[in-house]
Amino acid sequence: MTRVRVSIQTEDFDLSAEVAALRAGDGGVGAVASFIGTVRDKNDGSAVSAMELEHYPGMTEQAIENMIDSAMQRFDIRTARVVHRVGPLAVGEQIVLVAVSSAHRGQAFEACEFLMDYLKTQAPFWKKETTPAGTRWVDARETDDAALRRWGIEARNAGLCA
Repeated sequence: MTRVRVSIQTEDFDLSAEVAALRAGDGGVGAVASFIGTVRDKNDGSAVSAMELEHYPGMTEQAIENMIDSAMQRFDIRTARVVHRVGPLAVGEQIVLVAVSSAHRGQAFEACEFLMDYLKTQAPFWKKETTPAGTRWVDARETDDAALRRWGIEARNAGLCA
């Protein structure tokens, strides 16, 4: 069975449905680890009332596919699923889902965190926040580069996870 590993979409996602699809037909799955990111009401000391995410269609999906390929090589996982929303989002809404299946929990947890770190620092998304002072573009990569170093990856060499 061919599973879709990456979805970039405006509509919300359902964690239960995504996990069920990840496990479907695979009796070797002993663990599923997941991460959901949501829009928070503060960032860098400023109130945030909304967020808008943009991406480069085609390039973004391929970059995330490459990230999943890297995780598959690095960890003993069965498969992974990334759903990332784009467009306008309100405080409290879901932004991203990273879910990983494996035979054992340790590999699932590590691969999930690895994918989220890579996604946060390398995927071609652009984020604009609405604050009381107006809108501002946000680049989280600088503060999140330490996350890549943790995995032995230098951000300047990470490229698109090739």
